[in-house]
Amino acid sequence: MILNIPEMSCGHCRAAVEAAVAGLDAGATVTVDLAARQAEITTAAAPEAVIAALAAAGYEAAPAG
Repeated sequence: MILNIPEMSCGHCRAAVEAAVAGLDAGATVTVDLAARQAEITTAAAPEAVIAALAAAGYEAAPAG
């Protein structure tokens, strides 16, 4: 899934997003594009769960597209 994460703008944000997803699914992969403020996430977790985990970390996220 590709998510738009408008508040993600720096390396600290990238680390926080990666940690939030890893806390949900340790086997997930996260590829962050800071310029586009998007993250491509491969996980077994439901999209709603990923979005909720990111919200709990302080980052609003929405499906891209």
